[in-house]
Amino acid sequence: MTRFRPCIDLHSGQVKQIVGGTLTTTTSDLKTNYVSKLPASYFAKLYKDNGLKGAHVIMLGPGNDEAARSALAEWDGGLQVGGGITAENAAQWIAWGAEKVIITSYLFPDAKFSMDRLKAVVSALGNDKEKLVIDLSCRRKGDSWFVAMNKWQMLTDMEVNQDSIKLLEPYCSEFLIHAADNEGLQRGVDERLVQKLARWCSLPVTYAGGGRSLEDLDKVRELSDGKVDLTIGSALDIFGGTGVNFDECVEWNKTFGH
Repeated sequence: MTRFRPCIDLHSGQVKQIVGGTLTTTTSDLKTNYVSKLPASYFAKLYKDNGLKGAHVIMLGPGNDEAARSALAEWDGGLQVGGGITAENAAQWIAWGAEKVIITSYLFPDAKFSMDRLKAVVSALGNDKEKLVIDLSCRRKGDSWFVAMNKWQMLTDMEVNQDSIKLLEPYCSEFLIHAADNEGLQRGVDERLVQKLARWCSLPVTYAGGGRSLEDLDKVRELSDGKVDLTIGSALDIFGGTGVNFDECVEWNKTFGH
């Protein structure tokens, strides 16, 4: 059944909530909804204390390793970690306490999908696909969605559809989908994408982008027939938002997320 899944987004070593489409290499372009005074480990403990397994830690750019490791140390084996994951460092992050690693950009050298790289990551994880989450963060292009990489600024050659999902499912245990056009804007979820993901995916899938109220959890549950989980970020009170109370999300999981 649909569950609320929280996140810890790290930028320059701090927990932040960012407008997804503004995450370029130029600092002046960056639009930030919230910068926390609390460390990543605080949120890791909060999620652990509330049994919110499957939360993801995303490192947005360099300078975040230490903060991410502090979160993993707080909840060993309870968090997923992504951002800059490669075949070379994937096993190291598992050793540092990640339940699973999340991978996107590494799979798309020159914005073209590489099956060889995907197989290399799975091999680096001891051929244990349970330890791998594929992040198909995407942006709209006409009536379709294409995987976006490099801080969601570059479109790849992979359309997110039934065929690409089926191609990837044998190599991972779940999917994470950031709708980058909606990310951080609190304008509501991409309803069409949620419906399609429920139809296309036979593995667990978490949607992130635009969640702004507790009703969005109900909406995703209905649209996906309970097959898609929802991450809410900027709208949460723990991240300075006013739309959603964190404790209410925890209660919602206890009521519906079984």
